[in-house]
Amino acid sequence: MALSDPEPKVETTPLEPAIAASKRKPLFFALGAAVLLVGAGYGAYEVLVGAQHVSTDNAYVGADVAQVTPLVAGAVTSVRVGDTASVKRGDVLITLDDADARLAVSEAEAELARAKRRTGQAIATSGSLAAQVSAREADIARARAGVAEARSSLAKAEIDLRRRQALLVSGAVSGEELSSATNAAAAARANLAAAEAALAQANSERTSAQSQLAANEALVRGTTIDTNPEVRAARARLDTARLLLARTVVRAPVDGVVARRQVQVGQRVAPGAPLMAIVPVNQLYVDANFKEGQLAKVRPGQPVELTSDLYGDDVVYHGRVAGFAGGTGAAFAVIPAQNASGNWIKIVQRLPVRVTLDPRELAKHPLRVGLSMEATIDTSEGH
Repeated sequence: MALSDPEPKVETTPLEPAIAASKRKPLFFALGAAVLLVGAGYGAYEVLVGAQHVSTDNAYVGADVAQVTPLVAGAVTSVRVGDTASVKRGDVLITLDDADARLAVSEAEAELARAKRRTGQAIATSGSLAAQVSAREADIARARAGVAEARSSLAKAEIDLRRRQALLVSGAVSGEELSSATNAAAAARANLAAAEAALAQANSERTSAQSQLAANEALVRGTTIDTNPEVRAARARLDTARLLLARTVVRAPVDGVVARRQVQVGQRVAPGAPLMAIVPVNQLYVDANFKEGQLAKVRPGQPVELTSDLYGDDVVYHGRVAGFAGGTGAAFAVIPAQNASGNWIKIVQRLPVRVTLDPRELAKHPLRVGLSMEATIDTSEGH
């Protein structure tokens, strides 16, 4: 096997390395200048823009979810909505058996009618009792006249008796006449006693009539049938019965979307039992959990730009800082950290910042509770 011929040796002149080095120097200078420009640009961005913004991807959509609970007990007769259904405030969600409530309304209506009749009767009775008092006054006047007449008759009978007693010695009158005069005087005394008793009875009857009138007036004085306390109490019971009847229909408390429906037809529910939730999707907010070192310049009212993982960077939401939570997540944890323990390790804490969203943007690009967001706050405004 023949050996290959050796490669020819290339000879270089002493000037070629110098020429190559001279060509590389401009490249190094250009690279260095580019690095300096990039660094200067980044530094300028951090000073002018980056230092005025704080961002976090630890942000989530939230809402004040309305819990739907019944105010009265009853058996469910119909369920009008299911999960994901959109509802308006006042829409019927659930109906309960209202038979007992309707009977209670009927009973309360009857009781109100009875109260009005009793009050009308009491007002009419006051007029009748006032007439009785007037009649008793007339009886008293007649009795007083009878007493005066009886006293006059007694005085005349006593004078006649004394005259006949004086003439009895002289024999001018007979014993029979004296006896008649004596009897007449006794009868006059009896008539006076009877007249005085009639006057006392008339006074007593007037007092009784006045007491009955006063007692009846205490019930109706200063009131009409509609303003009488008994009637108002009966009307209040009727209003309560009607309210309980209305509460057998459970309505949506807010506009939103139904979630966590956990009630079925035929189920008997108790007051306060959770039936479903209504998420107000047009009143959502974002809780952005910023590190404590990022919040030195953050103030309520500053503008916030947000993007969601749902729509990506193409959809930008605009909001405002509404306020700060009262404590960090660790402070309100079910089992809070024991920072006073001996094996303590410092951990950077995050504080929830509430961000309100533009309702028009929410209507155009709907969100749901719990979705992930990225938030950037412009701290240059309001600082």
